This record gives sequence, C-alpha cells and structure tokens, in this order.
Amino acid sequence: MPQKISVTEASKHTLGIIMGGGRGSRLFPLTDMRSKPAVPLAGKYRLVDIPISNCLNSEIRKMFVLTQFNSESLNRHITGAYKFDHFGENFVHILAAQQTPDGDSWYQGTADAVRQNLSYFLEGNAKYFLILSGDQLYRMDFRKMLADHIENDADLTIATTPVPREPARAFGLMETDEEMKITRFVEKPGSNDKLLDELKMSPQMLKKFAVPESEERFQASMGIYLFNRQTLIQALDNDMEDFGKDIIPGVIKEQNVISHVFQGYWEDIGTIKSFFEANLELTKVVPSYNFFDSHNPIFTRARFLPASKINNAHIQEALISDGCIISNATIQRALIGVRSVIETGCYITDSVIMGSDYYNKQMVDDRDLETEVPLRIGSNSRIHRTIVDKNALIGNNVVIDPGTRADQDTDYGCIRDGVFVVPKGMVIPDGTIC
Repeated sequence: MPQKISVTEASKHTLGIIMGGGRGSRLFPLTDMRSKPAVPLAGKYRLVDIPISNCLNSEIRKMFVLTQFNSESLNRHITGAYKFDHFGENFVHILAAQQTPDGDSWYQGTADAVRQNLSYFLEGNAKYFLILSGDQLYRMDFRKMLADHIENDADLTIATTPVPREPARAFGLMETDEEMKITRFVEKPGSNDKLLDELKMSPQMLKKFAVPESEERFQASMGIYLFNRQTLIQALDNDMEDFGKDIIPGVIKEQNVISHVFQGYWEDIGTIKSFFEANLELTKVVPSYNFFDSHNPIFTRARFLPASKINNAHIQEALISDGCIISNATIQRALIGVRSVIETGCYITDSVIMGSDYYNKQMVDDRDLETEVPLRIGSNSRIHRTIVDKNALIGNNVVIDPGTRADQDTDYGCIRDGVFVVPKGMVIPDGTIC
C-alpha cells in the first residue's frame, strides 16, 4: 500500500482558488465601484485578506483570485500587499473573466468560473485544489482539513459548521454517517421543516462535536471545497454552473466525499446587514473574531501611515485605524478606518467609518481656483447606524440616522436593513439631515 503524503507536503501541492463573486448586488452600494473581495473590512483590511491570510497561515502559498466586476481596486490591493520572493514559486494572481476561443461569456456561477480557468490551474503540479469564498470572516487552519482529506482517502472534502434551524434554511445542508462521509446534500431547504427534521444532527453527532444534546444543529456547507486533481477535472466535465446546487450532489453519489466540521467563528458577509454587524462585533471588549492573534495574523497592504492623533476625545468600544485625527469628539461602538479626520463636537455611534485613500481632495471653486478641501466628518455632525464609505466629505452639523425607515434610496445614500450607507466619494453639505 503506498504511503500517504504528509500534511506539510500536501500544503505545498495545494492550489487556493478564491471566488470573487458576481456583482455583489446585496452589498450595494459598497460594491458600486469595487468587487466584493475588495470591500474594506475592520478599518484597514479588505475582505480578500481573510482567505489569503488563512492560506498563508496554512502554508498554502499559491493562489488565484477569480473576479469579473470592478476588479481594478482589488488588483491594486493584491499587487501592493502580496509580494513574494522573485526566485520562488509562490504567488497570488487575479484572473478576471475574459473572452477566449472556447467562450466569450462571463462567469455563470462558481463551477463555471473554475471551469473557464481550469487550464491555468492544471499548469502546475497541484494535487489538491482548495476552493474558497471571498466574502467570509473566519480563521481556519486548512492543514486540518487536508489531514482529514488524506486520512479518509477522500475525493472531495467539504467544510461544514453546525448551525441552528433558522440560519440553516439559507444554507446547503449535509447529512453524514458516523465516519463523516457525506451521504446527502440539500441546497437551501427554506421553509421546508419536514426536510429540516430529516437533516438534524443525531445525538451521537452532537456529542462528537461537544454540542449539548438539547440544542438542535444542522451541518451547513461553508462553501469551502477541497478537491483531488482528477476529481475536479471529472466534476467539471459538463456545463453545470454552480458547485452547491449542481456539482456537489453528483459527486456525493459517485465518489468518496467527507465532511470536515469547523466549530470556530464564521460569518458569511454577503449583505449590508451581515457586513455591518460583523464589523461592529469587532468593537466588543472580547470580540468573537480576534484580529490580535499573533500566531495567525491577517495580512494586508502596508500603508506606512503615522500613528493616530486623538485630541481630547471620548472613545468607548471602538477600533481606531492608522493615520486618523480625532478632535474633541464622542465615539461609541464604532469602527474608524484609515486617514479618518473627525472634527470637534462629532457624535458617532454604532457606525462604520471606512476612512480615506488620501487626506485632501482637490476641488475647483467658481473662480476656477484650485483649493484643498480635507476629506472629513465636519464639526458637530451626528452619525448613527451608518456605514460611511471611503473618501466621503461630511459637512458641519450633518445628521445621519436611518431611524426606523424602510429600505430606500436618498440623495446622499441609501438605507438597507436599517443601516444608512453613504457611498464612496459622496459630499454631504453643511446642515443636511439624511
């Protein structure tokens, strides 16, 4: 019997494939000028930094990022952030949708995106292909998933996480035997409670993963797939568009597919509500997700900014990023992004301020004279339950608060899921009430 490959060796022969997603309409307007993986996160990062960092911390150093919408800012970020030894084989490359002799259509789904680029993936000597989402917040050691995959002689391993009934309605759910082999897959059961009852984790499975038997749980797919090389080739030898609803059920019937259960913090950031709540969660004294883990750091582009300057401000449960200037303001349960300038008398609560790409904005007045107007949140402005995208100029005495209003578009932004979103580059005049 041939000796199994070690996990360390397997990591070197694993290719990471990060899905950039489509238009990201559920994250609009944050995705109006950028792709989903390029959306800022936690003040100084981008969403794409999470899967890339998880790969790097798992000794997986060859990655492709697939995208097709607004990819320029993502390209700039990745090019500036992830530089490897010129004489090594490590890389993070972006593959944007393109016309080829074999087809001229954009990606029709996750499986189609991988299929269209399969020739690039097969050029190297990768034995395993790790397919990841570009819009999730979690910390995962993929070497443990590789160990399960190798130990079980799996053709495909799917990462799953135990979730309660209500969230389970929106996920692909797995049913496994005691050996963790997946025997059934159901894509988004929705309101079908009878089907959900059939897919509940058994008391034995709950005990295995230290979940109290009194709690109802379901194995939800995290959208993280580890394929053997030949399995991926065979699985894509068709015109099916998505992994979840199309490819995975067929592979489960024909090959050895196992579940790798992950029990740490995991959040799918696909909507304004989930994005907003995941960011505010980080402001807690002890957040569920720890960016301060020195053993598994989250990498991003170095900006070489000065330390933030705080002038007589009241700050409670907040994250303040690099290069900020905050003067005599009150900030509670808020996240302040890089280069934010917050002036005297501002009151910011339960909000995400993404900051700026630069400190001053060039403007031309009526006399055609160039002037410098600093990007800032002006004095005595009050902001509550708001996401202020990058490079916005908020005037003095501005009030932004969605209150209890339903989803709607306004002159200075939009309300989604009870959150007011100020688009990138927006200018809100003095005294405006949004």
